[in-house]
Amino acid sequence: MGSATNVHGRSLAWLAVPALVFFIAFGVIPLIGVLALSFTTWDGIGEVIPSGLDSWRATLTNPGLPHAMWVTFQVMVLSWLFQTPMSILLGVFLAGAQKYRALYSVLYFIPLLLSSAAIAITFKALLDPNFGLGTGLALPFLNQDWLGEPTLALGVVVFVVSWQYIPFHSLIYQGAVRQIPTSMYEAAQIDGAGRIRQFFSITLPQLKNTIITSSTLMVVGSLTFFDLIYVLTAGGPGDATRVLALEMYKTGFQGNLMGPASCIAVILVVVGLLLALLFRRIGGGDETSSQLEGA
Repeated sequence: MGSATNVHGRSLAWLAVPALVFFIAFGVIPLIGVLALSFTTWDGIGEVIPSGLDSWRATLTNPGLPHAMWVTFQVMVLSWLFQTPMSILLGVFLAGAQKYRALYSVLYFIPLLLSSAAIAITFKALLDPNFGLGTGLALPFLNQDWLGEPTLALGVVVFVVSWQYIPFHSLIYQGAVRQIPTSMYEAAQIDGAGRIRQFFSITLPQLKNTIITSSTLMVVGSLTFFDLIYVLTAGGPGDATRVLALEMYKTGFQGNLMGPASCIAVILVVVGLLLALLFRRIGGGDETSSQLEGA
């Protein structure tokens, strides 16, 4: 039977060829091109001139790079801290069998269907201290310079990012919760466990692998935030919300320094790979801790 399974697996291996071709064409080859470009000097229009490590020296000695990495780290951690518990709670709530929760699932998913640029424009208008939501509803505490104060601007970015992507992660948790056998909850009820005890003793442990997967998507995805931040704050005030992706754009397309911009792109890829490997290590491939999840 084992040999028959191996033969069957080999006979279906060709199905992965189209995906492999697309991955090489649109993933590997562009990455190699960016890596090669990081060792050159190019203004985006003229001749590409090999320059060795000049672009890397300019990038690594740029005082704006550590700041951009710090801002990126802040957005990453704060958005994860906000999105994860909210996504888990919403996912558990939406996993219920009540019909009205199916309607909520559709409504909660709407933010993910909207353009990031459109969301940024909307929130920028709503938070305007002169003509925004605070003035319209006569709520003075909302009439703050949300996008003009560094701390407030960073908080707004984290909130808007979370508002857009919580529905996606809630959907992941909703599916995972529905895979947990109801017999576990029935046994817990017989033992006298309430809803809160069931949540911490059954639901959360069974969601371990899902939390690792969701967290990986959140953290690695936070490295690519660009359009929403560019439209919402343009990296301001000052450089308070200038993340690495925005630093790359400004260096390459506004500063016409494609070499250093390519260096930043390589740094983003390396950091993303390291974070993905870290979460994979945290997951540890332990199938016993949540062995029923996804069954």
